[in-house]
Amino acid sequence: MDFTTSCVFLSSISFFAYAFSYFNSSHMKKEFKRFGLEKMGLFTIILEVLGAAGLLVGLYFHFILIISSLGLALLMFAGVIVRIKMKDSMWVSFPAIFYMVLNSYLFWESIN
Repeated sequence: MDFTTSCVFLSSISFFAYAFSYFNSSHMKKEFKRFGLEKMGLFTIILEVLGAAGLLVGLYFHFILIISSLGLALLMFAGVIVRIKMKDSMWVSFPAIFYMVLNSYLFWESIN
């Protein structure tokens, strides 16, 4: 397994896990409420699940990898912006930054 494929699996599994925790942990819903985005929580989770599934499907259908990695990178960029707006610490913001960079890398690799 090459590095890019490993990154696809890491990102995909992470987004599936986050979605699972949204439905099984009150903490995730409280975070969306803290951001003032409680009405966007379920929509965000749906986008993350679609992106995570798209990354896996994209291993077989390259165009889907391009769309999914770009979509997740943009979603995480929005997450970073929200974290900055909320004046969250770098430590709390790190996961959003990490997954933004990871999916940007996947996008870059998929278009080259």
